[in-house]
Amino acid sequence: MITNTYTKAFLLLVALSAVITFVVTNKDIKNAWDSSHRQMSVNLGGGNCMWTPPAYEGIEATPFYKTIIAGYPSGDKRLTFVQMEALTGLPAKDEWDFQYLGITNHPFIKANYPHHEGIWGWGDVGDQVVMVVRNIKRAMVEYHDILWDIGYAKTWEQATELIPNLYAERPPLTDFTAWREERVLDEIKWYGWFIDFYMEGGLMRDIFTNKITTPKHWYMLMMPTVYTVDELRYDKVVGDDSVIVEPSYDPNCALVSNGCEPVKVISAERLVDIQQGPAVGLEIANVLEGREGMSVIEPEARGCIWRELIVNKKGLKTFIDRDGYGESDYSFTQEQLQKMVTELTRLINKYGSFPWDTKETAQTLVDLLTDHRNLISADLEANRFRKMQKRVSSPTPERFQNIGNN
Repeated sequence: MITNTYTKAFLLLVALSAVITFVVTNKDIKNAWDSSHRQMSVNLGGGNCMWTPPAYEGIEATPFYKTIIAGYPSGDKRLTFVQMEALTGLPAKDEWDFQYLGITNHPFIKANYPHHEGIWGWGDVGDQVVMVVRNIKRAMVEYHDILWDIGYAKTWEQATELIPNLYAERPPLTDFTAWREERVLDEIKWYGWFIDFYMEGGLMRDIFTNKITTPKHWYMLMMPTVYTVDELRYDKVVGDDSVIVEPSYDPNCALVSNGCEPVKVISAERLVDIQQGPAVGLEIANVLEGREGMSVIEPEARGCIWRELIVNKKGLKTFIDRDGYGESDYSFTQEQLQKMVTELTRLINKYGSFPWDTKETAQTLVDLLTDHRNLISADLEANRFRKMQKRVSSPTPERFQNIGNN
């Protein structure tokens, strides 16, 4: 669908093909492993477990009910799919890997689509969507962190070479500030638009006015370096308020057997919280249990799986592994924080009202976004923001200056 690879720099956030070795030395543990006839982490009984990496081979012939893990680009999807991998012993794969390396039988698909960092690379192999939501403020920080990790790569090949840099450390504050001033005000709208896309099952809307739009306009919006902001204006492409626009849906969503509307909304912050995290881990297990091809580790060991990944930090690196500055060290301007509150309020009002207020996913979303808004409002009340710094020149790569800022 999207052919402009120059705009798609957020290519491979995860190295799912990395070789992870594990040596079993305890005889009793080895016997439990051998007798289980599966590659998932091992239930040792009594609430104990042994984490193991997923099986990357030997899955080609097994039919799976496949889960798309969708989220605004911010590292939260990795946190979710590593839980899925450990619970089932089955691997995840990035949307860009599907696009460039071909369709495979991986049951977990990580997706930034329809954000401009994503691509619908997995064709028609998806069955259900789990949407991962992160605090908008923290999402902006981690989004930039990942871009910095891969050197603001412009191609899939460049990003692939820099995968070992992911989640190792945090970038200099000056790099973030430059990117922040170039991108954050527009990305706030992309964040809300992304949520609307999935909650409404792929309904085509304008990013900046939130109005239902035409396929022509929507596909233009999906190529933000091709058109200027003025050229993308709703009234220029679609018309004024007198124009009646019939709802259109992304045809890709018809390729997902259960549609694009998520079956579950997961909180990245709550997943890593020491008190709430185990319960979120159980929610992830429940999404998979009973699905075709899914053999989930026994309930008594699921809390241990969460603990091994989040507390003991087994498996792939995630944003909780970064060294250096804390997320709170990366500040925003008053205008940016206010715009975040405005966008969150729009989403809260929308999904807290009829007909959404009876849906479990919408109720979860409203609960999360309300918490996020309260935190940002507290920052504003305490004057925890920065003035925009005037710069003679920006170190931000040209690709960011060209996205929606012409």
